Amino acid sequence: MTRAVPLVCLILAMQVAVKYPETRKEPLVEDHFGVTIADPYRWLEDDNSAETKAWVEAQNTVTFAYLESLPYRDRILKRLDALWKYERYGLPTREGPWYVFSRIAGDEKQPIVYRAKDVNAPPVRENVLIDPHAFDAAGTTAVTGMGFTRDGRYVAYGLSAGGSDWIEWRVRDVATAKDLPDIVKWSKFSGASWAPDGSGFYYSRYAEPEAGAALSAVNQNQKLYFHRLGTPQSADALIYERPDEPDWIFNADVTEDGRWLLLYQFEGTEPKNRIFVRDLSMPDAAFKPLVDAFDAEYTVAGNDGDTFFVRTNNGAPRSRLVAIDLESTTPASWTTLIPEPEGRDVLANVNMVGDRFMAVIRTHAQEQARVYRRDGTLERDVPLPGIGSIGVFSGKRADAESYFAFTSFTYPTTIFRYDLKSGGVSVFKRPETAFDPAGYETKQVFYTSKDGTAVPMFLTYRKGIVLDGSHPTYLYGYGGFDISITPGYSAGIAGWLEMGGIYAVANIRGGGEYGRTWHDGGRLTSKQNVFDDFIAAAEYLIREKYTSTPKLAIGGGSNGGLLVGAVITQRPDLVAAALPAVGVLDMLRFHKFTIGAAWMSDYGDPGRKEDFDVLITYSPLHNIKPGTHYPATMITTGDHDDRVVPAHSFKFAAALQAAQGGPKPILIRIETRGGHGAGKGMDKVIEERADQWSFLADQLKVKF
Repeated sequence: MTRAVPLVCLILAMQVAVKYPETRKEPLVEDHFGVTIADPYRWLEDDNSAETKAWVEAQNTVTFAYLESLPYRDRILKRLDALWKYERYGLPTREGPWYVFSRIAGDEKQPIVYRAKDVNAPPVRENVLIDPHAFDAAGTTAVTGMGFTRDGRYVAYGLSAGGSDWIEWRVRDVATAKDLPDIVKWSKFSGASWAPDGSGFYYSRYAEPEAGAALSAVNQNQKLYFHRLGTPQSADALIYERPDEPDWIFNADVTEDGRWLLLYQFEGTEPKNRIFVRDLSMPDAAFKPLVDAFDAEYTVAGNDGDTFFVRTNNGAPRSRLVAIDLESTTPASWTTLIPEPEGRDVLANVNMVGDRFMAVIRTHAQEQARVYRRDGTLERDVPLPGIGSIGVFSGKRADAESYFAFTSFTYPTTIFRYDLKSGGVSVFKRPETAFDPAGYETKQVFYTSKDGTAVPMFLTYRKGIVLDGSHPTYLYGYGGFDISITPGYSAGIAGWLEMGGIYAVANIRGGGEYGRTWHDGGRLTSKQNVFDDFIAAAEYLIREKYTSTPKLAIGGGSNGGLLVGAVITQRPDLVAAALPAVGVLDMLRFHKFTIGAAWMSDYGDPGRKEDFDVLITYSPLHNIKPGTHYPATMITTGDHDDRVVPAHSFKFAAALQAAQGGPKPILIRIETRGGHGAGKGMDKVIEERADQWSFLADQLKVKF
């Protein structure tokens, strides 16, 4: 591992005068349950209009002029480029006679997928299975999913262009790496799962949107189809639909033994679902309920004939593994194989590999691994390098080995091999990076939120720092949708640490760090807890003298962008700078675009008075107050974001610029041919992070 060359420069805060583009206001006012709400920037919701496009161009002109005036921006960009461009691998999987793995290195913008008969085969051109650069040399097209036939002969692979959630499925012969004619379009939030005989695959899709509306139209009435190889998509068989429930989402998966088609049904993004099964060994068999209530989360880890092994938080808020017999599916008939962990631990994941249950246990937002026999008895713990995250284990029932990734804040993601017979763990692929972790440390602290709740937070920083309030600090959070923020390596964060920064991650309510109760404590009528937890994290960092308000910045993306927007509108005095990314910022209209209606499970329905009364109290767009001194803010979004449409960021930026009563800049950086984040080309990722760090370095007066 090469040692990082320290950057030696003194960054002086620059008072750059910013003249914002003029944003037209419309006299649009609506009544919401007797409350008058103005929406003067609604015209920015039309991403196809010439006026909106001109506004985007004008805002980018201002933002990039500001960023280009910063003398250290190029140096930060160069260092991040060196930190980011290293060889790294994805988990290998066994598909028929092939090992399949992804790899990215050097100047490649997207991971390339390889296949070989030997898991140790080199990543040479003749082993390439899918190279996304062949579809788009600019790196804005990504492989977003793969499904293999049981014999490994074919792969259905999904392509996403410009960061959009829309997936175009294609089929490739694995041996020859040549495409078949099959193309399936307008799929979203879906995988591809093959019939046992390899004759075709199951996938979910929406109706083709109207021209010009693909990135903003509401996504409703998803349907499950079967595509038969060699036939046009127009001939695909409709397998399941619920026209009476237009917001439901369906995912299909064929069990490893090939007998059952599992149909997962979701009402929204709330992790509560039903599972129905169809016996594929019986022609024209009907779906039968395995779990027929939206009362908990259910995930099938495997099956033995008619008995399904299901991880669920039904009767166990932190989850357990149960065996459900299809002939008697009532909860009273279930057999618990792995009980709910003790204390506050969570059974975060279970995979069935080599006839064993590979379980991931989450303890205070850190992950451990345990191996259980098929009867649920503990076989052994899997030794890990330290505090970190492991995600999932790859492998199948007949395999003798499994692979998993381990990562932490200063530990680049490393692939390990686990021998199922001996329990031995060995390094399979360890990256060599330009970052030297020896000079940094991570500690976990617990602080008290407004209502007395203890909340964990990870802090990573250079060893030997003196707690005098002088350290530039970037506080990150998410707080929603049962998503847990666990330790993980980021080249961008490594760059921040090298700049002398502290990186803080607050594991606030709304996430899944402590299971269902922790999630419920940060959604719907309890959503304010999320913001209170994050504010308390900032106050802790200031009180304990890790940092001070002039040195503190906050950031988060998507639901985390909502978090940042809410905090700076509720406590504009608390921090010096903010980086809300692809945020949900208009809480009265989020449900009117793409998949937004699915988020009502966390946010509520703006069309119901009870929910409106809560949403209006924290909606970032609607809590901006003219004349307030807001912190320096750089909003980031992408013009191809069809998850959280960029109108959220556009309207928030316009309103915040108009209201700013202080001297700090309010900028918006709009990535062209960029989406919600996933699949973004490496160069674009590096440039965006360099701009964010340059902005913070300027505003926090960073010395490095």
